[in-house]
Amino acid sequence: MKSIRFIGLSLLALITIQTQAQQSQVSNLQCEYLVNPIGIDATTPRLHWQMIDNREGALQSAYQLIVGTDSLQVANENGNCWDTGKVSGSEMLISYQGKALQPFTKYFWKVALWDNSQQKLAPSAVASFETGMMKISNWKGEWISDSKDIALKPAPYFRKQFQPSGKVKSARVYLAAAGLYELSINGQRVGDHRLDPMYTRFDRRTLYVTYDVTSLMNSKDVVMGVLLGNGWYNHQSTAVWYFDQAPWRDRPKFCLDLRITYQDGHEEIIASGTDWKTSLSPIIFNSIYTAEHQDARISQPGWDSAGFDDSKWKNAIPVNAPSQNIVSQQLQPIRFVEEITPANVNKINELKTIYNLGRNISGISRISVKGEKGTEIRLIHGERLNPDGSVDQSNINVHYRPTDDKDPFQTDICILNGDGVETFWPHFNYKGFQYLEVASDRPVEIQSLTGIFMHSDVPPVGQVNSSNETLNKIWKATNVSYLSNLFGYPTDCPQREKNGWTGDAHIASETGLYNFDGITIYEKWLADHRDEQQPNGVFPAIIPTSGWGYTWANGPDWTSTIAIIPWNIYLFYGDSKLLADCYPNLKRYVDHIADISPNGLTDWGLGDWVPVKSVTPKELTSSIYYYVDATILAKAAKLFGKEDDFRKYTELATTISSAINAKYLNPESGMYGTGLQTELSAPLFWGIVPETLKSKVAENLANRVIADGKHIDVGLLGCKTILNALSENGYSDLAYEVAAQESFPSWGWWIVNGATSLYENWPIDAKSDISLNHIMFGEIGAWYYKALGGMKPDQENPGFKNVLLEPHFVKGLNSFEASHDGPYGKIQSSWKRVKNTINYQVVVPANSTATLKLSGKRIILEGRELSVRNDQQLIQNLKAGKYEFKIVQ
Repeated sequence: MKSIRFIGLSLLALITIQTQAQQSQVSNLQCEYLVNPIGIDATTPRLHWQMIDNREGALQSAYQLIVGTDSLQVANENGNCWDTGKVSGSEMLISYQGKALQPFTKYFWKVALWDNSQQKLAPSAVASFETGMMKISNWKGEWISDSKDIALKPAPYFRKQFQPSGKVKSARVYLAAAGLYELSINGQRVGDHRLDPMYTRFDRRTLYVTYDVTSLMNSKDVVMGVLLGNGWYNHQSTAVWYFDQAPWRDRPKFCLDLRITYQDGHEEIIASGTDWKTSLSPIIFNSIYTAEHQDARISQPGWDSAGFDDSKWKNAIPVNAPSQNIVSQQLQPIRFVEEITPANVNKINELKTIYNLGRNISGISRISVKGEKGTEIRLIHGERLNPDGSVDQSNINVHYRPTDDKDPFQTDICILNGDGVETFWPHFNYKGFQYLEVASDRPVEIQSLTGIFMHSDVPPVGQVNSSNETLNKIWKATNVSYLSNLFGYPTDCPQREKNGWTGDAHIASETGLYNFDGITIYEKWLADHRDEQQPNGVFPAIIPTSGWGYTWANGPDWTSTIAIIPWNIYLFYGDSKLLADCYPNLKRYVDHIADISPNGLTDWGLGDWVPVKSVTPKELTSSIYYYVDATILAKAAKLFGKEDDFRKYTELATTISSAINAKYLNPESGMYGTGLQTELSAPLFWGIVPETLKSKVAENLANRVIADGKHIDVGLLGCKTILNALSENGYSDLAYEVAAQESFPSWGWWIVNGATSLYENWPIDAKSDISLNHIMFGEIGAWYYKALGGMKPDQENPGFKNVLLEPHFVKGLNSFEASHDGPYGKIQSSWKRVKNTINYQVVVPANSTATLKLSGKRIILEGRELSVRNDQQLIQNLKAGKYEFKIVQ
């Protein structure tokens, strides 16, 4: 009987283990925050995974990483490159430390995990990453172009025909360009990226992209085609930022290697060189800033296919490389993300029709049309309409400096060849628009018109919903503006400027990180920062730049991007690499401010940009950001074990805050300056206020907001702090009233007046600064998560390893839901009001914990009443799992 009982228990244990394995899995494997990337240059790439386990308290106690070049061996848990063995710990982000990675090599990897009962979970599926050039000396191709004439308008074609010398096993194209390009093989466009490569400081860093083209090598004759566009490299339009005078400016150029591995093992490289043929394309003008013009009468059908007669084409010419720093582009690409059918069509006359997409987007329009040969069609894009129904561009073309009508703003031009239905869309441009005016010089038959929303295709990781529909629409509009201003770098607006304004970007960085997986974009952009920093530490106000912005609009209130964004990436991802990469630059920057501001105060900056009505002293806000920079630098120094720097910059931060408080704080009244909303909320939010005076300053802020009719009276900098300072200091109900306003000035005022994106100015009829798709007032998108959902990262356990939860059950809102897919999995915080009780649900993902702070007279967890403090506060430590609370208020 004992032996039978023993066998029964063993079977039960086996069944239990199998059930756990079904409940638990290793998933979401990423290398450098991408899924199975190819063409990486990182010598120690970061590998990340998640533990998917719904059991309460699920925890990873150990892991094993296996990396090798043979997928079958790795699947069998044998790696010839790296095997960590069983390593105790809950880390889910590990940098590769195995044998030196070789270029042009595919590596396979998998992860095995052990849970907190030391049971080994079912191992992950096999993932992969593939190296690229690794170093510049591995390039074989020449840099080529068709001309050295920067004034030459038409975009050039390039083609190369060859015959593969055997049966192809694999083929990769590595393509670097200065400008923009589209790659095709045998008439088929390669990949779904748009506007590659991403914009950089071209003479300091050039990007290349890798493509798997194995499936396109199955023809006897193979033709590679490259179409080059100007992008920011050869800026032929004129505007106030002088990109037409950029020091790097040149005719677009490229370098290409096609590396083919054949089934018999031999390799072949087809490289760019003077044997490539080139000709001008029907794209007779292209500008990233204004638009694109095409003349279909001079199209060359089949130009990138076998059998095309290129005898009249000339040979490409060799040119200098734009830089000596050619690196892999590893980030989420720009894509066509959504096609939009117009919501309304208004035919004004036989030559003019107005289309309304019903929403404001960044992107392009695509038109299919039939008409006579030589008919010129103008597609005029804008955000507003004139009284006569035509498109009004006056709010977005203010910085454009045209010399004639040959390059009209946001106006694509196509000339028909008269051969049936013709379809046109721009290849090397994007715009910001809701309305589209199609104007022709002769009657045409428009078959269809479609708006295409395009942006860096960052995966969504956040979701918000509430019982207040205006609040929901604000959140959606915020995300539209964030995405509309993400094109390989964060911009201010997709129409008027397309500039990488630093202040706008750091203000909106938390909004971006709560809602989207944007680390790859930010890492690329902070590399742009490092490229642009001057030897004395100064950054320009826009990055990248042609040279504009080093003497105006920069300063700590704007260019604190070098501190705030790396720190936010560390908090949201638990990854210190970007912070480490930027540490020397941040140090040089802070040291420069210290040199020019020995008393701890600085008025270097732009100030609380575009305020409602009240103007906060620039010295106060700039000095606060100087303090923020010094504080982040001190924290980074401590993290990296730089004790001398830690002490130095901690003392500097104290000096700055003391100087601010000595000049601007009245300790008797708890008033900063004259008591404006930004003057009070900025010191509160950024930690300037002495602990003993926080409640008094917060009370003054609340009284000021009430005196202002519970409306905002802030600019860009105050927009970051006003709602957070109220919510974090006992006035969350008031913060909600401000956020939910629908009368001027407020976010809701825009929404009830038809906004589908955020505006640049609070009055909708402002005479200037009135782009209708700006992200600079977008902090509210992060406030939803931080205040209403109460969800924040813990800097002591970053990457949401420990989640700080303090939801605010504000009066006037009946329900709220927020979720965020962090590095450890989905965090959920949702609540619903039922009379005087709040039903609150929280989900903490596996391998993480949470610290929950709740307020209420009685707090019940799944039928068990919890003990609350005299101040009706409860702090509860939660393990991974799903929890349901009832809070009696």
